[in-house]
Amino acid sequence: MAIQAWLMDDSNEDPRLPHLGNPNQFVSLHQLAELGVLYWKLNPNDYENDQELKNIREARGYNYMDVLDLCPEKVENYEEKLKNFYTEHIHEDEEIRYCLEGSGYFDIRDKGDRLIRILIKAGDLIILPAGIYHRFTLDTTNYVKLMRLFKGEPVWTAYNRPQEDNPARKEYIKGFFTEKIGVPLAAH
Repeated sequence: MAIQAWLMDDSNEDPRLPHLGNPNQFVSLHQLAELGVLYWKLNPNDYENDQELKNIREARGYNYMDVLDLCPEKVENYEEKLKNFYTEHIHEDEEIRYCLEGSGYFDIRDKGDRLIRILIKAGDLIILPAGIYHRFTLDTTNYVKLMRLFKGEPVWTAYNRPQEDNPARKEYIKGFFTEKIGVPLAAH
């Protein structure tokens, strides 16, 4: 089954709730791809030997990997960390997360600045492009095990919103929000 995504409601209730709109407005993989979000469904039970994961890592140059267990029992200052993850921000590099166990939510902005909630579960590999506003939280299970992938040395720097003058944000806007205008063919 493909990843699930929807436009969020405007409620200020617990961020770990689904926040489905009323009426529900689901977002397709195609719509996510138009915003630069990439997705694969992989086998999380054998990630060490998964050839498809190896192919993705090789093709995209992801040479660094670590695994993070995010839950109250394993993370110091858990609630504070979750609050930080839930602050809208950008990165100057792609954010690549592969859910091995548990579940959580990535929220991103569409072209109309509306929040789209993306539910990730075991087997979901998601790539958010550099410069996209996003945030993360767990769902009510309070547990996720994520693989984090990077090109080169890992960069953990988050730039909180607003970041309209950040070069990564400008590139993202240019690449995904502006109309592509064709170039006339040379006469022959």
